[in-house]
Amino acid sequence: MKKYVGEKDPRISIVNKRLSTVNRIFIVMSPKGGVGKTVFSTIFSLILAEHGFKTGLLDLDFTNPSTHIVLGINPINYKPVEEKGLIPPNIYNLEYFTIAIYTGDKPLPLRGESVNNIFLELLTIVKWSNLDYLVIDTPPSIRDEHLDLLTFIGDKSELILITTPNPIAISSIGRLINLLKESSYKIKGLVENMSSGEYLKQYCIENGIEYLGSIPYDQFFDSKIGDVEKLRQSIIWNSIDEIVKKVTS
Repeated sequence: MKKYVGEKDPRISIVNKRLSTVNRIFIVMSPKGGVGKTVFSTIFSLILAEHGFKTGLLDLDFTNPSTHIVLGINPINYKPVEEKGLIPPNIYNLEYFTIAIYTGDKPLPLRGESVNNIFLELLTIVKWSNLDYLVIDTPPSIRDEHLDLLTFIGDKSELILITTPNPIAISSIGRLINLLKESSYKIKGLVENMSSGEYLKQYCIENGIEYLGSIPYDQFFDSKIGDVEKLRQSIIWNSIDEIVKKVTS
């Protein structure tokens, strides 16, 4: 049986202290994999930094961390400085942390409460500076660690949900929206990825959440992953830039 991680855990107060230096926290979520959540999180963070905001990017996907692939770096070459915690390395003007710094491309065989504990441990030991924004890329699905994360961070978290216009993805995102609303979590809005239009605008109106924008499908985008300069020249970068302007205005 899973041990409930709550206020009695002494690490919770440390998490609050660590995150007290961060002005706003965007948690990027999707109930399904393959909808572009990691690409969005990474480019979203890069654009925030390019606009002059002090920005951090935290990859909390332990089983399949991928933000370093989008950035085009070998994470094991970027060890954090240990100083009463872990000071994340600076990459492309981002304070950046991923478990892949230690594991590389090796799988991390974690299950159940082990996932929740390392989830909390990372939030406890990583020392962010005075950030305008921290972007957290979460694993697909909605599991205990997601709900614990929202509990730990509390009112400071703003959820950005990612989906494609695929009917199965829409059904999944609908269940996630209902769950988050029932728990009174703050949904910043929804992003429609790999879109040929603005199919989900009406869906957002009907569900009372903000439609943050659409990202078009780019058949050549895969060749740009791992090269930040090529990413900057893509239509996807421009679309996410418009979303950045919306959420920071």
